[in-house]
Amino acid sequence: MTAPTEAAATYPALVENETARSRFVFVCDHASNAFPAPWGDLGLSAEQRQAHIAWDPGALGLARGLAQRLDGLLLHAPVSRLIYDCNRAPDMAGAMPARSEVHDIPGNAALTPAERAARTAAVYAPFHATLHARIAQRIALGLAPVIVTIHSFTPIYHGQRRTLDFGVIHDADDRLARAITAEAQARTGLETALNQPYSAADDVTHTLRLQATPYGLPNAMLELRNDLIASPAAEAAMADTLAPVLAAALAAITALPDTEQKEARHAR
Repeated sequence: MTAPTEAAATYPALVENETARSRFVFVCDHASNAFPAPWGDLGLSAEQRQAHIAWDPGALGLARGLAQRLDGLLLHAPVSRLIYDCNRAPDMAGAMPARSEVHDIPGNAALTPAERAARTAAVYAPFHATLHARIAQRIALGLAPVIVTIHSFTPIYHGQRRTLDFGVIHDADDRLARAITAEAQARTGLETALNQPYSAADDVTHTLRLQATPYGLPNAMLELRNDLIASPAAEAAMADTLAPVLAAALAAITALPDTEQKEARHAR
C-alpha cells in the first residue's frame, strides 16, 4: 500500500489492431483492474479490486468485439483507474480518488503533490500521448478518425437500482451520440438514453474533450450496464448487437450536408 518513493515505470495505452482500416478508434479508459508495483493494492481487499470501483467489468471485451467487427483501432488502459483514472484530468479529485462510491481508498487518502505528479507522469501522460499519436497518424493517413470510448456501469449505485441498459454520452459535439441513440432505439431492444446514467456535466468526457474535440472529430462515449456484458459470451453478443448500430450511426452523420457537419464540428 506504500506510495512510490522513486520514479515509476511508465504505463502507456495498450494498442490492438494497429492495421485497422476503418475510421473507428475505440478507447477503453477503465479496461484494467491491475495494481502493479510500486503502488500495490492501495489497501483494498481482493473483492474490492474486482469490483466496479477498480475498473469497468466487461468493457474491454466489448471494445475488442467492436474493434474486430468494425475493423477499428483499439487502445486501452493497462492499470486500475484507482491508480489513475485516464478519463480524468490531473486536477480532478476523481483522477486518484480517496473514496469511490461507498469505498474508502486508503492508498489514495493522503497523496502529496509529488506523489500525484508521479502517477500522472507514469500513467496519464503516456496513455494520452499514445492515443494522441495514433489519432494524429490516422488523420495524416486520411482516415478521419471517429473516437468512441467504451465504459460499463454498475446495476446498483449508492443503493439505487438502475434499469437503463445503454447510455450514450456526448460532450460539445452531439452528432454521433444522437445518431447512435436513434439507431439503438430503432434496431435493438436495449433501453437506451442520451446522456444517461452520466453526462458531460459529471466530468466524464475528459478523453473526448482532450483527444477528439480539438480536431473536430466525431465522438461519443458508450455506457453499458455491466450485468449485460458479464461473460465472454455476453460481451460477444453485445458486440454483435452494437456493431451494426455504430456503423449505421456513422453512415447517418456522414450523409449530413457539409454545412451541417461543419457547424457541428465547430460547436463549442
